[in-house]
Amino acid sequence: MLTNRGKYGLKAMLYLARQPEGKNSLGQEIATANNIPKKFLDAILLDLRNAGMLRSRKGPGGGYALSRSITDIRVGHIIRVLDGPLAPIGCASKSAYVPCQDCRDLGSCAVRITMTKVRDAMSDILDRMSLKDMLAFSDNADIDLMYHI
Repeated sequence: MLTNRGKYGLKAMLYLARQPEGKNSLGQEIATANNIPKKFLDAILLDLRNAGMLRSRKGPGGGYALSRSITDIRVGHIIRVLDGPLAPIGCASKSAYVPCQDCRDLGSCAVRITMTKVRDAMSDILDRMSLKDMLAFSDNADIDLMYHI
């Protein structure tokens, strides 16, 4: 499940994606526009900056802006940076695998196999979807056809 951290991060990234190129937005401006607690947002923006998706500038005219094109920033990457692996359980994760304590046969565990399929489906959609695609949702585009949902 997407946490508030992931949801707020996506909202902040979409806000910045809507800004004219070269415009920096203050954290307070982003927080107010999206009804996000400022202190919580500051930590989220720092993680996104450290992941290379944002750039920041201090002083007059400073603030945050996307560091790459909206077509190059993938939703799956944003979520992984903020919420960790997409897999619903540890034993289905590619990047953060953790075996279940109660599992006797990993190869035939129906729960793990099912959750691996869920992880793959989520990853397939989120890793293909860019911020540009997400913006199209708010423009009432019929993007469902694009992703065969």
